[in-house]
Amino acid sequence: MAVSDKKILTRLYVVAGGLFLFACAVVFKLISIQVVDGDRYRDLAEKRTEKVFTIAPNRGNLISDDGSLLATSVSRYTIRFDAVTVKDEDFKENIKPLSAKLSELLGKSASHYQQILRKAKENKNRYTLIARNLDYSEYMDVKKFPLFEKGPYKGGLIIEQKTVREHPLGKIAERSVGYENVDENGYYSGVGLERAFGQYLRGVEGKRLKQKIAKGQWKPIGWDNIVEPKDGYDLISTIDINIQDIAHHALLGQLEKYKADHGCVIVMETETGEVKAISNLGRTAEGKYYERLNYAIGESHEPGSTFKLMSMVAALEDKVIDTSSVLDTEKGRWRIYDRTVRDSKWGGYGKISAAKAFELSSNTAFAKMIHNGYKEKPSRFVNRLMSMNLHEELGLPIKGEGTPVIRYPGDKGWSGISLAWMSHGYEVSMTPLQTLTFYNAIANDGVMVKPRLIKEVKEWNKTIQKFEKEIINPAVCSRETAKKVQQMLKNVVEKKHGTGHGLYSPNFSMAGKTGTAQKNYVSKDPDKLKYISTFSGYFPADEPKYSCIVVIHEPDKSVGYYGADVSGPVFKSIAQKVYATSPLVDEVDMFEAKYESLDDAYQKYYAEAQKKYNKVPNVKGMSGMDAVSILENLGLQVEIKGNGKVKKQSVSHGTDITKSQKIVLELS
Repeated sequence: MAVSDKKILTRLYVVAGGLFLFACAVVFKLISIQVVDGDRYRDLAEKRTEKVFTIAPNRGNLISDDGSLLATSVSRYTIRFDAVTVKDEDFKENIKPLSAKLSELLGKSASHYQQILRKAKENKNRYTLIARNLDYSEYMDVKKFPLFEKGPYKGGLIIEQKTVREHPLGKIAERSVGYENVDENGYYSGVGLERAFGQYLRGVEGKRLKQKIAKGQWKPIGWDNIVEPKDGYDLISTIDINIQDIAHHALLGQLEKYKADHGCVIVMETETGEVKAISNLGRTAEGKYYERLNYAIGESHEPGSTFKLMSMVAALEDKVIDTSSVLDTEKGRWRIYDRTVRDSKWGGYGKISAAKAFELSSNTAFAKMIHNGYKEKPSRFVNRLMSMNLHEELGLPIKGEGTPVIRYPGDKGWSGISLAWMSHGYEVSMTPLQTLTFYNAIANDGVMVKPRLIKEVKEWNKTIQKFEKEIINPAVCSRETAKKVQQMLKNVVEKKHGTGHGLYSPNFSMAGKTGTAQKNYVSKDPDKLKYISTFSGYFPADEPKYSCIVVIHEPDKSVGYYGADVSGPVFKSIAQKVYATSPLVDEVDMFEAKYESLDDAYQKYYAEAQKKYNKVPNVKGMSGMDAVSILENLGLQVEIKGNGKVKKQSVSHGTDITKSQKIVLELS
């Protein structure tokens, strides 16, 4: 054998040996993958193609005290098409009838959907979008369409479900209802009742298996979930939608009239502390108003003359004065150290009793009363205020409650004029709800009740938890003192010289106190001086059912700014219309209110509400809230689109009413 042949043979042996060793390595690796790392690789491959996704549960409903929805979760559905799973013969047979059905439901032409479906089939697209944001009834219809009725594997139907939160009342009470969000780390944030009671509303997440397809897209596998989501509990609130609607529109009308920056209204049931209405409206740059912030709960400010009730109660309890004690208003100006206390009336009121000083809201009389009565021991006055819980937050479940400020002698900011200034509502700070809680206690003969926004937590008809009446202080003052100041609050409205006399009506009674507090008063520039106009009180005056506070910030000074003129009429309008739904309705002159457009709307609603219907009524031109109230009382399911008054109803008036019939109202 030649030398060259031996070399060639040697090379062949080396190559063959190398191939043999490579084959051994491949076999070894395959065995290793199968035996040693098989489970790990199989799991990795599966994770790359299949993944478990969480399904958000339906949040529980937030319901008013009459059963109307304030917030609810609804399912919305996205429809997609997997063209690969559908057989060619099934596709050809069903594409035209399917496109026709889609056109009928979604509004676009049948040819439009034929084009989408054919293109998906040609490109073997497994995730073609057909429609978004369908409601449940539309989703159920789609499942019955030709081809789609064959399901996800033979019909190519892909259903994606998401849950969205809707507020049937639109912008009314939006800030108090609130919202709740959760970030990727599971941290919850939000405002209002939605956030405060989120632990009840959230529910439990479900699980759904999805398969990865092209371009990072995931397709649900099968019809069913691995774990079904559990819906959240329902919350029954204290809000009365009729009172809420009245309060909202009365406040809105006055804000617009006075071009104010913002304002709020709270209506509370005297005995129970249940908040029946809470409205917060702020002004946009365009001059429109919306529920911007929860001023009623979160904004602490100097209350002005509404604080004179607290000062009077303290002075009576400590026997510093009596209602008949005479005070000299000294021509409406009283100098104390380097500052001057002024009455709104130039020249003052002369010598008047303490009771009349309250009715007239004399700053000089109150400054003298509190300064002279407590100057030897100012801590006595502050201790009395604190014994009435005025320095404490109410401890509401809603986040963001403003902190009250009641300074103590020796604290930063305390000075020789502090007693005089505190007497008429300066150098102190309270939120509207904190102020109202004290007024409500006086209406309640001294019993201070904690404001309450939720009655109970329910799962269908099963009660999970009840929230009962809670007493903060069983006696903020003696019953005798309570009766004395009740008469004073009544006189503010009924007596001719009372600051609230312009609100008086012989047909129904009210009691309360006006307040006009200055803002930015430290500035020397008169253009920067702003006002806070307030009216706080209760009605009826003798047997109080509801307490109410109206606070309006920064009304246009050229139009008006006194509490009796700006906030008082809102209080009266609310009281009048709440009376109108009570047994006293026949005694009320509905044409007396200053808000004629609001009165006319309410008269129309009230007339319609008294009728007996067997056919769908005409609600065009009515406010959305009024229309919803009437139609739901007839057993109809009402869906609202937009805000304002009804411009269109989906079911014509005169149509026979059938059980569980749905009607859509378009508002503008």
